[in-house]
Formats: sequence, C-alpha cells, structure tokens
Amino acid sequence: MKINETDIDVRYQETDQMGVVYHANYLVWFEIGRTKFIQSIGLNYKDMEDAGYVSPVTHADVHYKLPIRYGDDVIVRTWIDYYDGMRTIYGYEIIGADETVAVTGTTTHVIVDKQTFRPKSLRREFPDWHEIYDKETKRKRGD
Repeated sequence: MKINETDIDVRYQETDQMGVVYHANYLVWFEIGRTKFIQSIGLNYKDMEDAGYVSPVTHADVHYKLPIRYGDDVIVRTWIDYYDGMRTIYGYEIIGADETVAVTGTTTHVIVDKQTFRPKSLRREFPDWHEIYDKETKRKRGD
C-alpha cells in the first residue's frame, strides 16, 4: 500500500487563541496531502478538472488526539483506504513531534460532472485512475 508523506510548516495564522492549530485547518492539510498523494502515484487532479469533472468531499471524519502548535513541523500521511469504482475514501494521519499521531481521519469522495454535479463512475470516466486505485486497494487488502 502506497503511503505518501507531505511536510507541513505550521503557520501562526493557523492557530487559535489557545495557541493550537484551529480544528478546520486539519481538513486543509488533508486536502494538501491528498493532492500530493495523487501526484505521487502519477496522476494529476487538474487533468480531471480540465475534462469537466470535480471530486467533492461527501463525508469527512476527523479525530483529534494531540494538539499541534505554531512552529511545529508535521507530516501528513495519506493513502487510499477504500475504493469501489465510484467512491474513494482517503485515510490520513497528522504526525507531530517524536513521530506521535496527533490527528487521524478520512475523507470520502466521488467524481461529478462539473456542470450538473451528477455522480459519475471513476472506473468508466477515468480508466487509468481506476486501474491505479484498484491496484492500491488490492495492496491494502493484501491481494
């Protein structure tokens, strides 16, 4: 199973009055990690957009374990947690100091026509993406 690691520099404006990263910023970091993961497996999300499709988040799940603060260096680990031809679930870990897992989560995505927002099959519309995603899912299961 491919896991991509993306470095994040925690910026001051990402923190709240308690001096920790504001909770919604982790979703931004998930998106950064997901985009870098897609690039790391040889695909480009912009190509999908140029073809008239987007991949909205239909569900997000975030679990906060430890605070991240301004000045911390963190890593976003990203992988494909589940894929069935229509829906993709990406998994994430935000790794803080001393390799501790500070935040975990998933985001669920489908592809839709950019104009109508009607769901489309990734398997049918982007067979190259499907092949790579299917292979990654099989690796995760140990097939």
